[in-house]
Order: sequence, then C-alpha cells, then structure tokens
Amino acid sequence: MHITSQKGHKRWLLITACVVGSFGPIFSLATQNQFDHAAQLTLDLLHWPIDGVQTYTGGTMRFLTALTGGFLFGLGVMIFFLRQWVYDLAPEPTRKAIVVSLVAWFVMDSIGSASVGAYSNVLFNVLVLLAAVGPLWWPTRAA
Repeated sequence: MHITSQKGHKRWLLITACVVGSFGPIFSLATQNQFDHAAQLTLDLLHWPIDGVQTYTGGTMRFLTALTGGFLFGLGVMIFFLRQWVYDLAPEPTRKAIVVSLVAWFVMDSIGSASVGAYSNVLFNVLVLLAAVGPLWWPTRAA
C-alpha cells in the first residue's frame, strides 16, 4: 500500500481527523475553571515563551474558547465521517475538499496570529498543517 493510494489516503484521514479534532476538547473544557490549565498551557506554548501571560480570566475569552473548541471538534468529526461515508464514492474530491479547508484554516489562523504578534503559533500552524495533510497533498492514486 502506497501512502498516496486510496487506501493510504483513507488511513491518513484518521490521523487528520484526530489532529484537528483533538484541539476541541482542550479548548471547550477550558471554559470550566478546573480544566483551564491544559488550555492555558497550550496557549502559552503557541504564543511562546511559556510565561503564564495567556489566561482565561475573562468571560469573553471563555466564550470564544468554547466556540473555537466546538468548531475544531466538529471539523474533526466531519473529516472522520467524510472518510467513512464519502471517500470511497469520491476519493479525489474528498481529498481536495479537506486539503483546501485545512489550507484555509492555516491562512486565516496564521494571519490572525501574526497580527497579534504570536509568530510562534504561525510556526506551530505549519507543523499542524503538515501533520494533518501529510500525503493528502498528492492526488489519489488508483489502488
């Protein structure tokens, strides 16, 4: 099995779904004080250096975090079910739709991060994009 074969791409889509969706619970649970440490640490890592400046003290921050977590988890679930229900019917259009959506996330998130001086998050975004897309960059090869 080659990584750009239909079978290889379908397997990679599990990784993609997990990479994207894994951020959802971290941020959604951060809306509750007892769980906000993981999200604070994550934001501190993304807005290097680790200095404790990133906090969840405001209601607006917690609300936006809940929205972000929900969208990320939902996107991960959508990718999983595209893999389950659509990929076999239309492998190349499914691959393209997922890659384009991840590139769109990357561009918007990176522009926003750079505009607030979180350049370390732009670098992190590159790593997440590469991990999530992986061999999906290349067209699907027939098995």
